[in-house]
Amino acid sequence: MNTFEQLGLSEPILQAINDLGFKTPSEVQDKAIPVLLEQDTDLVALAQTGTGKTAAFGFPLIQKIDPDNRNTQALILSPTRELCLQITNEIKLYSKYLKGLHTVAVYGGASITEQAREVKRGAQIIVATPGRMQDMINRGLVNIKNINYCVLDEADEMLNMGFYEDICSILSDTPDEKSTWLFSATMPSEVARIAKKFMHDPQEITVGAKNAGTATVSHEFYMVNARDRYEALKRLADANPDIFSVVFCRTKRDTQAVAEKLIEDGYNAAALHGDLSQAQRDSVMKSFRGRQIQMLVATDVAARGIDVDNITHVVNYQLPDEIETYNHRSGRTGRAGKLGTSMVIVTKSEIRKIHAIEKIIKQKFEEKPIPSGIEICEIQLLHLANKIKDTEVDHEIDNYLPAINTVLEGLSKEELIKKMVSVEFNRFINYYKKTRDISVAVADGKRSDREPREFNSGGAVRYFINIGSRDNFDWMSLKDFLRDTLDVGRDDVFKVDVKEGFAFFNTNPEHTDLVMETLNNITLEGRRINVEISKNDGGSRRDHNGRNAGGPKRFDRGDRNDRSDRGDRGFAGKSAPRSDRRDGKFSSAKDGKFSSSRDSKPAAGKSSFSDKKPRRSDDFMNKFNEKKSRRS
Repeated sequence: MNTFEQLGLSEPILQAINDLGFKTPSEVQDKAIPVLLEQDTDLVALAQTGTGKTAAFGFPLIQKIDPDNRNTQALILSPTRELCLQITNEIKLYSKYLKGLHTVAVYGGASITEQAREVKRGAQIIVATPGRMQDMINRGLVNIKNINYCVLDEADEMLNMGFYEDICSILSDTPDEKSTWLFSATMPSEVARIAKKFMHDPQEITVGAKNAGTATVSHEFYMVNARDRYEALKRLADANPDIFSVVFCRTKRDTQAVAEKLIEDGYNAAALHGDLSQAQRDSVMKSFRGRQIQMLVATDVAARGIDVDNITHVVNYQLPDEIETYNHRSGRTGRAGKLGTSMVIVTKSEIRKIHAIEKIIKQKFEEKPIPSGIEICEIQLLHLANKIKDTEVDHEIDNYLPAINTVLEGLSKEELIKKMVSVEFNRFINYYKKTRDISVAVADGKRSDREPREFNSGGAVRYFINIGSRDNFDWMSLKDFLRDTLDVGRDDVFKVDVKEGFAFFNTNPEHTDLVMETLNNITLEGRRINVEISKNDGGSRRDHNGRNAGGPKRFDRGDRNDRSDRGDRGFAGKSAPRSDRRDGKFSSAKDGKFSSSRDSKPAAGKSSFSDKKPRRSDDFMNKFNEKKSRRS
């Protein structure tokens, strides 16, 4: 792998790269930049979303532009206004040390007159959406007849959105001798047709297998009945307390409806679709980037411009109509080498689509059951324990301690812990003890060929371990770590479920002594690993009454008419409990949800558990299970 200096980039660009903190080129950058710098050639580059394609064409493009010539020299076409603005901002950052180089964004939803004025002042690089660019050409507001470079970014998505005719018309207005650079995640027939029609003997660069998914994303699917799709979404969110996600729906109507339901149930959610005004879209994206929204419900078109760091999950509430689009969806997470998870909620009739997607992305899905209520309660309890332990004390509270101590006088340490945890925990138990199992079982009661071993894990032992995604594990890498550490077979560790500060896994009973003795006597990066047996086996349990309440409210919304204060329904609005979460404070008992602050992450290097062996959490679950059995 080359360094940026070895790629042949000029000093002003290297200085900007240093300011941005880029250390080494990504694979697509390492392959594309030297080719584009050394030759005037057409190029087709196939690489997944999040692999650094903008810099791969941006760096060489900037170096080839003449800043002293104020005529338009390059056109970059992108599918959406969000992506158009994102590319424009990045090009400006890359060219900050090149005086006289100007980049202008041209997109719908903003004043065409002002955009034309910016172009007329001198724009060597225009970044545009196809529809607005065609409009400006038709009005004679822009001249691209003499450009030297044309970049088609996310070409497959532009064609999926119906821009084929616009792209052909725009390219027909450009000179034949220009260099055309086509960047795409997949290579459907429409993209190949564009390349054949408008490119001359293009060089091809492929990062990974054609149309394959990125290796940093794990893929899971959950089978439910159609009526339980929304309930499944809520349970997946509750089972991942630190979820920061994009939830994909097929239509604008479904997107708005799901977002409204999530907001009604107290989740920090918002809708992003084409019917929102530009101001609303900008506000939603600002809130999402600021971690004030944890579940952004979006259509495929609206999500094309989303480039937000550290998205933990992509949730496919519905699979896309075009299965190739799944690659674009899953590419929202697992970016820049970080791990991510793509979840799919499916019905039995959609299983064939899972097989089709596996062939395209060349990766296997793991079939998982929707978490049971008891499992969610345990996850939330341990998440709260981690959060309490990692909370940094603000010593402004010291002045109030005498009064607080008076109020709490007479309570033992154990009683105090129980009461404090119960403040946040009671509503979850009260809801989930009434819920039913919503995972769809195999019709004949036997495991299907696709069904992983863990679905038939009667008698298996479930373990809690104090390492998780904070330690750079996902379920695949943790499973490999456990299997190698224990020196057991490939199928002897199963049902691995990774959270931020902890995880769960299963083995068969004969491995229990090995697990406890081996893992409780090793350290990971100086921190002692702690493993305990969980009474929850990780499988789904059906409540005998079969009831399904609306869901545990994340907070008491008070008057439901308060939504009028937020304007557009489904639009993230004002709410005092939300600000409490962002401040990292515990919300009140009526919140009914362990709040998860995006801005109050534990300090780097802090352990989730102390060096002393933690008290066993299964005492609590034991009592809860006993009470549940008596009620049943």
